[in-house]
Amino acid sequence: MSWVIDLADLTMNDVAETGGKNASLGELLGQLGAAGVRVPGGFATTASAFRTFLARDGLDARIKDRLAGLDINDIEALRAAGREVRGWIEAAPLPAELEDAIREHYAKLGEDVPVAVRSSATAEDLPEASFAGQQETFLNVRGIDALLQRVRECFASLYNDRAIAYRVHNGFAHDEVALSAGVQRMVRSDIGASGVIFTLDTETGFRDAVFITGAWGLGETVVQGSVNPDEYQVYKPALAAGKRAVIGRTLGTKAIRMVLTEDGTQTEDTPEELRRRFCLSDADAEQLGRFAVAIEQHYGRPMDIEWAQDGETGELFIVQARPETVESRVEVGGGETYRLGEHDVEPLVTGRAIGSRIGSGVVRVLESPDEMHRMEEGDILVADMTDPDWEPIMKRAAAIVTNRGGRTCHAAIIAREMGVPAVVGCGDATEKLSDGFEATVSCAEGDDGYVYPGHIPFEVEQASPEELPELPLKLMLNVANPGRAYAFSQLPHAGIGLARLEFIINGTIGVHPLALLDYAEDPQRLEPAVRERIAERLHGFDDGPREFFVRKLSEGLATLAAAFAPEPVIVRLSDFKSNEYAHLIGGTGYEPEEENPMLGFRGASRYRASVFRPAFAMECEALRRVRDEMGLDNVQIMVPFVRTLKEADDVLQVLEEEGLKRGENGLKVVMMCEIPSNALLADAFLERFDGFSIGSNDLTQLTLGVDRDSGLVADSFDERDEAVKQLLALAIHAARRKDKYVGICGQAPSDYPELAGWLMEQGIDSLSLNPDALISTWKSLAQLRQAGGGG
Repeated sequence: MSWVIDLADLTMNDVAETGGKNASLGELLGQLGAAGVRVPGGFATTASAFRTFLARDGLDARIKDRLAGLDINDIEALRAAGREVRGWIEAAPLPAELEDAIREHYAKLGEDVPVAVRSSATAEDLPEASFAGQQETFLNVRGIDALLQRVRECFASLYNDRAIAYRVHNGFAHDEVALSAGVQRMVRSDIGASGVIFTLDTETGFRDAVFITGAWGLGETVVQGSVNPDEYQVYKPALAAGKRAVIGRTLGTKAIRMVLTEDGTQTEDTPEELRRRFCLSDADAEQLGRFAVAIEQHYGRPMDIEWAQDGETGELFIVQARPETVESRVEVGGGETYRLGEHDVEPLVTGRAIGSRIGSGVVRVLESPDEMHRMEEGDILVADMTDPDWEPIMKRAAAIVTNRGGRTCHAAIIAREMGVPAVVGCGDATEKLSDGFEATVSCAEGDDGYVYPGHIPFEVEQASPEELPELPLKLMLNVANPGRAYAFSQLPHAGIGLARLEFIINGTIGVHPLALLDYAEDPQRLEPAVRERIAERLHGFDDGPREFFVRKLSEGLATLAAAFAPEPVIVRLSDFKSNEYAHLIGGTGYEPEEENPMLGFRGASRYRASVFRPAFAMECEALRRVRDEMGLDNVQIMVPFVRTLKEADDVLQVLEEEGLKRGENGLKVVMMCEIPSNALLADAFLERFDGFSIGSNDLTQLTLGVDRDSGLVADSFDERDEAVKQLLALAIHAARRKDKYVGICGQAPSDYPELAGWLMEQGIDSLSLNPDALISTWKSLAQLRQAGGGG
């Protein structure tokens, strides 16, 4: 019998002896070193050694008798049993053979070298169950005496209260699960950084992204959820092609970090300068992405990985790898869609959305698991953070809200596994939410999750992957929010027919582009309050305001393009009106006051104006970066509000001067057909562009002379009016004659199935719909066609 095995000698065939975690580390060491994956060396005790230890003096029989018939819902009884069993194990001496083997292997690592001691259960890290955090981990263990004690405590942790309860809930018999203690050389991430990697998007199961979280110091703060980490999205196809692969970053607060001390670890406040910086460079994030892809390919399944960066050498290490247990089992195209009802309620707190569900109930603000008796089935759990001790309470919750944590923290992992909505990293939830009042927790609105006061009605639509009938046109989607791109991409689609830059500029940049340029070149032109707000936005962006704008915009666009690749993503150039631009930080200093901004300085006339050209140049740079540097050449450009043929020629010339020449590198430039002149001179406009995307909102407004924002004449606004339909027909038929693309991206087809049917009869190439109207429109068009009314 082997008492201890070197990690380098382990493979996944050793799961029964060393558990999934340690077997996986051995597999990585032995099989993926050639791919550059670095894993700290060490050794593991065996399950046979553990069972032999328990069999001495009949300890295993005593444990079995003590846990037989235990009611895990009786919290006090569970605590008493767990405490007693752990006491027995910690008091028992290790077998002499096991102690000698540990001493021998530890000496090979070096004299009193600091190590980490981690549990690896023989039923742990299997695809159908996540035992994450069920047993103990001990860091910075120095010296053989301390190591032997920690191994005993590691063994005892197999009978933590939470581990006992979890095994019962998941159908594992206690005596069928053994424990292997993994001992690994410590990586000096206490003076570096560490975190977690998933080889898919944790909220949607999108497979082409590697999702990385990280913070300064040891990784326990990220895993436990005691810190709001930085987040990175790395695009796998770009990695494979050697292109720029980081398509998204979010700066976390990283308020605390865990560091080493003489006899263990401690948490401390993260220095302010480090909080304002990303903990990984793009090169490091891409390197971790390559490690993650190599590991995923080796195992043939999505993986949950922990990483650490040595602060002394800068080297990146993988310290754990296990199968991802929730999203990899979700059936693409099926499941539930949650939609919040109409409301005008402001959220009380905001954080990171976990999952895409909605829950409501009575708020219970708890300080510790000791208060679990206050939590009723269906309540909303609100806490500073959670760890495995909270799990019996979490199982009762309709939703979970925490002050701290990111998308890979304990609360997030368990909430996903239980199918419960959670909003983590709110910062102030325990202060803002009052115990005992009703609230609604929504994770169905993108990356951000919200907690609203009161009960807001919501719908749950059950969907199943089904064969939708073929249509004579393509159905595309209108998508503005990059945070919903991965989820929407799982719908049946032919790409994005309208991607709005304004949403990204307003939501993630928030500053007028000319104000950013002046902040860098002539800051005194800006008011002190504006300078202060811009400085706050620029945290984490050391390359200056211009790069801040270009990077944020390119990341939003890249997320949309990556989610829908290889299908086309038609990006409309920014179409803010002057009053909308003025609402951005610093905007009032650059925008004219117009009587009717809808008809004023917008679209093509803005792009070609010398006063706005520097701002437009940044927009073009972002588009070039997405297409050329990231390799997402499925991005096409749409030019809005082109009044005249001269404006068309001018804007195409400006685009060419900014490195976006129509036809070069496959670039298609389409024009938004939304002014009557566009339809009336369709042949001439189509000579200049690759096609039309009809904007039915503005076309209707300008055809009927109706201000669509005025409630006084709203009843006259109707895209189905015969005058509007005549112009629509002109545009469609002209495009068909010239064999050019023609689609529609306005609201009308989403609202009026009969108009969608008429457009199909006219021979339009595509309808771009709101995601919630896609399936219903598809089915109504199929029924119309079956009845002989189109195509």
